[in-house]
Amino acid sequence: MMSMYYQAFQNQMDLTAPWRAGASSALKFLNLVPQGVSHQVVGRLSAALELISRSTLTYHRPAYGIDSVMVGNREVAVTEEIAYATPFGSLLHFKKQGVPEQPRMLLVAPMSGHFATLLRGTVKTLLQDHDVYITDWHNPRDIPRSEGRFGLDDYTDHLIDFLGQLGPRPHMVAICQPSVSALAAAAVMCEGNHPSRPATLTLMAGPIDTRIQPTRVNEFAKSRPIDWFEQNLINYVPVQCRGALRKVYPGFVQLTAFVSMNLERHIKQHMDLANHIAKGEKEKAATIKTFYDEYFAVMDLPAEFYIETVRDVFQEHLLPQGKLMHRGRPVNTKAVSRMGLMTVEGEKDDICSIGQTLAAQDLCTGVRAYRRVHHMQAGVGHYGVFSGKRWNNEIYPLLRDFVHVNS
Repeated sequence: MMSMYYQAFQNQMDLTAPWRAGASSALKFLNLVPQGVSHQVVGRLSAALELISRSTLTYHRPAYGIDSVMVGNREVAVTEEIAYATPFGSLLHFKKQGVPEQPRMLLVAPMSGHFATLLRGTVKTLLQDHDVYITDWHNPRDIPRSEGRFGLDDYTDHLIDFLGQLGPRPHMVAICQPSVSALAAAAVMCEGNHPSRPATLTLMAGPIDTRIQPTRVNEFAKSRPIDWFEQNLINYVPVQCRGALRKVYPGFVQLTAFVSMNLERHIKQHMDLANHIAKGEKEKAATIKTFYDEYFAVMDLPAEFYIETVRDVFQEHLLPQGKLMHRGRPVNTKAVSRMGLMTVEGEKDDICSIGQTLAAQDLCTGVRAYRRVHHMQAGVGHYGVFSGKRWNNEIYPLLRDFVHVNS
């Protein structure tokens, strides 16, 4: 019988909420203390209250906060617009004012425990030269059970539907986990001669074939039978939520796994945060707080999607073996044609190692040689493939030119 640890976790969060609220209120009053009062005492107390007020997770999507972007040599306003929506996700459009037509691009965000806002920096960079849409996934704990299941096929269907909303020949960029579904969607659309099949497909740090140089993440997925994952990691959404009793892989469990991989680093970061606050170093403290505001904003994964991903992608490797099915029909990667294919990997990626994404190039035999690009970025880990200086200065220019040539 499935345990109710998610319900117990939610009850504990609800019971301790008044303490965190009280600490947050007290912190606001401390900020009003006039200059000259013992900064050492006030600083230490502020640090303690800050850590208490932050000792929780949030299940609400943070804001993207992209109000403007540089296009050429001028700054233009950006507004968010939901172009299409289902109970499980929205096609969010970052609309720019007064800009000539640019290549339409769907940015496919992972459904892996964090919100799509984790790609905020990626979006802002892409917006310079593209008309950008993103898969803004909804938190399953907020989706009533009556809306039904959401599995790997449903994810792929969403990509096909979203691309259909963008019109003829859009471009698709998939980050990490959804690379498998993105390639499957492209294959299904090419085989059916869909008018909105992508003009280019870019796969970045994605697990196309995890048999190649397996990472710790890959090895964990194969370390136990699929029944173990169902019995130990799947739980019911607490009764306090709109999605009460929906089966999910809880976001806080996923976050715990991420934190445990670099526990010492996270402890040090919070010690540094307390020290910065105690010393009045506001800018340094703000940098750490901004990171953890995003990192501790978690979303659950639908149980069906999680289990099918672990089984089909990481345990049975169905896509690279030509055995992946979509709605009962084989996914034919050889059907991918008349489009550009770009794969990007990071030299130091410890989540999706070198060769796992490149494998897509061997699967898509129908793509002409002159429309293929592969880039291995030296000196970056997993997140450096799609965020940070190397992404902005070295990877993005290649992607931009690739899209331009194939538009």
